[in-house]
Amino acid sequence: MPECPRCGESEFQRDSIFEQMQDHGQTAELAIPSAATGSDWLAVVREKLPRPGRYLAWRDDDGDIQIQPIERGWTRIGRSATADIRLDDPSVSRRHALIVSELPDSLRILDDRSLNGVFLNGEIVDWARVADGDEVAVGRFRLFALEG
Repeated sequence: MPECPRCGESEFQRDSIFEQMQDHGQTAELAIPSAATGSDWLAVVREKLPRPGRYLAWRDDDGDIQIQPIERGWTRIGRSATADIRLDDPSVSRRHALIVSELPDSLRILDDRSLNGVFLNGEIVDWARVADGDEVAVGRFRLFALEG
């Protein structure tokens, strides 16, 4: 079993809906994402960006590169059909994360009460600023923030 990213324990209990949350918070049920490997394809993606702006780029199951523009405001990431960025995999919660873009100032990621957490450059975060080139892990997907 993997260690809990919040408390370091390797034994897990499910939380009860009738009792308070366990002291350490929610646990990850799937393997914690490791650091990115082989992101040299991002240089090619940067050249293909259609216009200046913010984007998320990732590889799908077939290895194809997906590019999603991030507009000003809120962008929902999850498994739900209503998500702006839909990642259809059991490792992704229906409502997994939110990206908040406040042009030209900041880009932030927020964990939307996901089961497996949100990782920024390999570290679990509840919310954090995202910079150009940062890796955001949502479930088994690795999304890269790009500013062009």
